[in-house]
Amino acid sequence: MAAIQGMCGRIGLVTQQGLAGTLKRYYPKWFLYIILALSFPAITFNIGADLQGMGAVANMLFPSVPVWAFCIFFTTFLLFVIIKYSFDKISAILKWLCLSLLLYIIIPFLVSTDIKPILRSLLIPTIHFNSDFFSILVAILGTTISPYLFFWQATMEAEVISRQAENSKPVRHLLKDMRLDINAGMLFSNAVMFFIILTSGEVLYKAGITQIETVDQAAKALEPLTGKLSYLFFAVGVIGTGLLAIPVFASSLAYILAETFALNQGLDKKFFQARGFYITLSAALLIGLSLDFIGLSPIKALLYTAVLYGITAPVLIGVILHISNNTKIMGEHTNSWLSNILGFIALVLMTFAAIGLLYFQLT
Repeated sequence: MAAIQGMCGRIGLVTQQGLAGTLKRYYPKWFLYIILALSFPAITFNIGADLQGMGAVANMLFPSVPVWAFCIFFTTFLLFVIIKYSFDKISAILKWLCLSLLLYIIIPFLVSTDIKPILRSLLIPTIHFNSDFFSILVAILGTTISPYLFFWQATMEAEVISRQAENSKPVRHLLKDMRLDINAGMLFSNAVMFFIILTSGEVLYKAGITQIETVDQAAKALEPLTGKLSYLFFAVGVIGTGLLAIPVFASSLAYILAETFALNQGLDKKFFQARGFYITLSAALLIGLSLDFIGLSPIKALLYTAVLYGITAPVLIGVILHISNNTKIMGEHTNSWLSNILGFIALVLMTFAAIGLLYFQLT
């Protein structure tokens, strides 16, 4: 994950444009249009699922307010913040919201946990060759190494270098800062994911709870098993995670569309300076909100989009590896041997998982 995100960040710093812009310049346009066609429904489903999850847990904390009212409130609040404030302020807000993820790390320590089987299963995973197992495997890989993050990372680094232009900070220093930032971020995010999986296994699965259709069901299932404190931590964590993730989803889609059709873009621009960019971003949020009123399970929506990410990511990883090793594009900043090895491992792993899923679905 760190290797792939590092490549995307380096592409953004060196080319001074997002991944969509690089694809548009050096690859067939039909390829970029396919990526856009796949990204739009996947990202809007993600937004809708996150909004519904936030609304559901907020309703548990304040039952007198209906879920749909909370969904509308969160959508309005996010639109206001994204359009009103500059990139630097939004970035600072997102970094502080990352602290909400620490709540997931606390929950497993509030219950009695046997560390030996956890370590054994961590080091020696159990693999089942069936459709259910490969669906979850592809979903986990897809939600971890996600195509929308590729575009987000490259664009954010391009934004960084555009703001640093006046300071003339050497690219090698920016690359060093970027690698440190990405490595720390990826380590933190995977640690959080580990504790989310640990909580699910230690608390829900052991209690016989294996079917969760909505986010509030997960929170309600936690309360009698781990107490009121875990229940509150989980609820606040869901809201914090949604506030963190939704701006990234919507902005990623807006950047892809803006670079594809040469629209003015940037979270540091005012609405009237980048109307197409902000209209796309707003449309993604509003379409995501509308999904909350059609009765689609947010858990299923998250699973389906994660599987879609997992199936499409290998193709993009192959392209990213190609770009990162192309001296015509990257100059002297091509991949190191370690980046290529790690990137190739990610490519093989995700390709194997995607093919395995397709095989078991068809047989």
